[in-house]
Amino acid sequence: MAMIQTGTPTTQVKGSASQLAFAAMTTLFFIWGFITALNDILIPHLKASFELNYTQAMLVQFCFFGAYFIISPFAGKLIEKIGYIKGILTGLGTIAVGCLIFYPAAEVEIYGIFLVGLFVLASGITILQVSANPYVAILGPERTAASRLNLAQAINSMGHTLAPLFGAALIFSAVPTENIDAKAVQLPYLLLAGFVALTALGFAFLKLPVIQSSDDEQKQVHDSIWHHKGLLFGALGIFVYVGAEVSVGSFLVNYFATADLGGLTEHQASQLVSYYWGSAMIGRFVGAALTRFVSPRYVLAGNALFAIMLLITTISSSGNVAMWSVIAVGFFNSIMFPTIFTLAIRGLGTLTSRGSGLLCQAIVGGAILPLLQGVVADVVGVQLSFLVPIVCYLYIGWYALSGCNKGQAPESR
Repeated sequence: MAMIQTGTPTTQVKGSASQLAFAAMTTLFFIWGFITALNDILIPHLKASFELNYTQAMLVQFCFFGAYFIISPFAGKLIEKIGYIKGILTGLGTIAVGCLIFYPAAEVEIYGIFLVGLFVLASGITILQVSANPYVAILGPERTAASRLNLAQAINSMGHTLAPLFGAALIFSAVPTENIDAKAVQLPYLLLAGFVALTALGFAFLKLPVIQSSDDEQKQVHDSIWHHKGLLFGALGIFVYVGAEVSVGSFLVNYFATADLGGLTEHQASQLVSYYWGSAMIGRFVGAALTRFVSPRYVLAGNALFAIMLLITTISSSGNVAMWSVIAVGFFNSIMFPTIFTLAIRGLGTLTSRGSGLLCQAIVGGAILPLLQGVVADVVGVQLSFLVPIVCYLYIGWYALSGCNKGQAPESR
C-alpha cells in the first residue's frame, strides 16, 4: 500500500507513475473545490429559508472551515497509522456522510443540523487536503513545486467554477424565489454523496507510488516547526488568503442583488458567481506557466496589489463597474494558495509533513474572516464590508516581499 512518510522525499517519482499519481490527486482537488464553492449558493439559500442575518448565515463558513482547524492535527496521524489509500477512503467516506446529513436536516428544517452536516463534510475534505497538497508539491523538483501545485489548484478551480452553475440550476431554480424551501438542497447533496462514493470505489482499487524519506533524513536531529519564521508567517498568509477568498465569494450573491448593482435575482446572481471562480481557474493555468520563469514571490506580490485595487474600485463605484471589479478579484486570487504553501514549506526537510498540517490548520481563516465580514456588513453594509479582505491582501503582499524569507534560505530558482 502506498503512503507518504514524514519528511521531504528524496526519491522522485517519474514517468507514468508520476502522471497517474498527479491525475489521481487532481480528482480530489476537483471534489473539494466543487463542494467548497457550493457553499456560496447554499449561504443565500439558507439565509432566505431560515430568515437569517448576515452574521448567522456566515456560520455556514464558520462550521465548514472550522473543521480544518480542529481536524488537521489528527488527519496526519490518521494517515500515518492506517495508510495513505485508507486515509483517502476515510476522507471520501466522511464527505459522503456529511452530504447525506443534508437530507434529514431539510426534512426537519433545523439550521443547526445543516451546520453539523457541513462540519462532517469539511472534516473529510480536511483529511484529503492534508495529504494531497504536499503530495503534489513533492512529485518533482522543489524549483517547480509552485507551478505543479498551481496546475492542481487549476483543477480545483474547475470544481469551483462548475459548482455555482450546478447550485443555481438545482437549488435556486427548484422553487420560485418567493417560496424558497430548504428541501431544495436535498437532491444536489444526494447526487454529491453518490459521486463521492463512486470516487472512493475507484481509489479502493488504485495503487499510488510510495514516496518516502531517505534513512539519513530520518536520523536527523528533531527540530520544531515553531523555529521556522517563514513557515509561521506563511501559515498566517494561508489564514488571511483563504479568509479573503471565501469572504468575497460568500457575499457575491447578496451583493449582486443590491439595488446599486442592478438588483439581480438570486438565481441570476448565483450564476455570476461562477465567473469569480472561473477567473481563478484561468489564473491558475496562467500562474502554472508564469511561475516556471518568474519568481513565485513576485507573482504573489503583484496579484495581491491588483486584488487590493479591484476591491477599492468595487467599494467606491456602483453598477457594472462594481460588479465586474469584484468578480475579477478571482483571477488574482488564483496563484495565492499554492504559492504561499510552497514558499512556507521550503527547506523544512523532515518537518515538511508537520508544516503542511499547520498550513492546513490555517485554512480556518475561511471560518473566521467571513464571519467578521458578516458582522461588518450588518453594521455598515455589504459594500463597505469588503474592507476586510483588503487588509488580508495587504498582509499577503508583505509576506511575498519580505515575510517568506524570514529565517529561511533564499528561494532556489
